[in-house]
Amino acid sequence: MFRRLTPVQYAVDVAVPLLLVLFGLWITRDSLGGMLVTVGMGLALVPRRFSPGLALAIAWAVSLAQVAVDVPPQVSNLAILAILYATAAYGTRVVRWLGFASTFVGATVITLSVVLPELVEQLVGRDLSALLSVPGAFGGVVIVFVAALVAFLLSWTAGLLWSTIRRARANRRDALAAEQEIAAEQERTRIARDMHDVVAHSLAVVVAQADGARYIAQKDPQATEEALVTISSTAREALADVRLLLAQLRHAQGDGPQPTLVDLDRLFEQVRTAGLDIEREQSGSPLALGTAPQLAVYRIVQESLTNALRHADTARPVRVRFDWTPHGLDLTIASALRAPTGRTGAIRTGATSTGHGVAGMTERALLAGGRLTAGPVDGSFVVRAWLPAHPTVPADPAPVEATA
Repeated sequence: MFRRLTPVQYAVDVAVPLLLVLFGLWITRDSLGGMLVTVGMGLALVPRRFSPGLALAIAWAVSLAQVAVDVPPQVSNLAILAILYATAAYGTRVVRWLGFASTFVGATVITLSVVLPELVEQLVGRDLSALLSVPGAFGGVVIVFVAALVAFLLSWTAGLLWSTIRRARANRRDALAAEQEIAAEQERTRIARDMHDVVAHSLAVVVAQADGARYIAQKDPQATEEALVTISSTAREALADVRLLLAQLRHAQGDGPQPTLVDLDRLFEQVRTAGLDIEREQSGSPLALGTAPQLAVYRIVQESLTNALRHADTARPVRVRFDWTPHGLDLTIASALRAPTGRTGAIRTGATSTGHGVAGMTERALLAGGRLTAGPVDGSFVVRAWLPAHPTVPADPAPVEATA
């Protein structure tokens, strides 16, 4: 595996081995074998970050050649520690564990090459009893092995620790980036939802008023003027809301339009002027809902009335019922469905399709900790929503049966 490094890292990885080689050549200037080992270890040190596996292979080749020609340990052999560190810090899983195995094999090779020849020389010509009389020699073997193993393992472990730290930092960066992306997506979704609610409702009112004004223009000029006033005021309100939403999308600051329950009267009056009769009913004692549930109630009512203007039988009233309980609000909006005809394309009573309107209402209810269902019931399209007074966690999504 070849890792991609920055130019500065490449320069450092060449400069450090070069300095080590120059220093080692000055020390071993009287030994050709020592000079060759120094150059070999310097070459092994160069690719330690670029390719730890290659660095380990070169280090092993130089070390075995050093043992074969009986060259004593050199200062340049310290490069082995840096290479073992690199195998754990930058190597693949295979290279990492080859480096770990090299710590034990390398300690064994050093022990055999440094201590064993001297021990054999001391024991040449002695019998078994003499062999047993030199426990200090065997103690030296153990000391050298343990010292080499500890040095190698410490280097490898330090590299593994650094690898763990780098992965943890990368995971934190990825998690932060994912959180920021999720937050941005949620904000875009909220703005798109508000945009849909504002534009769809306002255009539905404008279209209804414009159609009515066109039919009564010559018969009732006063009614035509009132319709034009309603169109003008509705369009201005929609334009202001859209501008606020677009400013929020552009600058990512401030809140979009946040209507509450007190704005429902104005909404009902606006829809009534568009030709839709509304029957409002209420039971129980109203509760002080939070900002999110109030916004959800307003948008659900707004979307339901907009759908009624577009798809329902406007000759029959829309029933909006508020049932207050000790724990929240049961909201029901029922509008009479038109008789299905091929010419008008009215929604059939058994339709089970979904659209942005019902999906948006359902999402708003869930975000407020409630739930929502919508669908045709006995010739009417009924939207039922439950909004808690003190939401805790969002309820499980309820199936959406149909949209109008």
